[in-house]
Amino acid sequence: MADSNITKHALATALRELMTELPFEKINVAHICERCGMNRKSFYYHFKDKYDLVNWIFDTEIIFLVRDEDLETSYEKHWEFIEKICFYFYENHAFYRKALQIQGQNSFADHFREYIRPLLSARLTYLYANEPIDEFALDFFTDAIVCTVERWLLKKDCLPPEQFVEKIKSLTEKGATSIYREMTQEKDKIS
Repeated sequence: MADSNITKHALATALRELMTELPFEKINVAHICERCGMNRKSFYYHFKDKYDLVNWIFDTEIIFLVRDEDLETSYEKHWEFIEKICFYFYENHAFYRKALQIQGQNSFADHFREYIRPLLSARLTYLYANEPIDEFALDFFTDAIVCTVERWLLKKDCLPPEQFVEKIKSLTEKGATSIYREMTQEKDKIS
């Protein structure tokens, strides 16, 4: 098992290096293997293709970050969790900027969407007092997050993560406050 992880990490390092030099579309498995001195058989033993390797990089690194997180946490803990994820993306900005530009069936953006969907479902279920969350609401919030993160990371000089999170937090709080105020005013008019 340890050898397997060493091999996977060597392939990941090679891909990361290559992505600083070449567009992802121009990188092939032979380049990755050559960079780390392995053969194609070793690559295909561990990964289906280069897209699978990109997704594995995300999965292994993000799991390390979120392994001890409780999604049903306090308001402040929730924002700390989001900030932690944003710091990770910011520190790896060059890699994810390129990863998010990958098009096609196995794109990183699709993988990221699939990853955050259950996390959002758990958080929304908690926020809505265990009411079932319908697919439309889940799609809406998933798309909002993925598009916002993509737009942020695709900018060459993206905002520092603490500023990015502060903007999201401010917009969310102002939006929720406005909606609550409007609903309260409507109820007062009816009463």
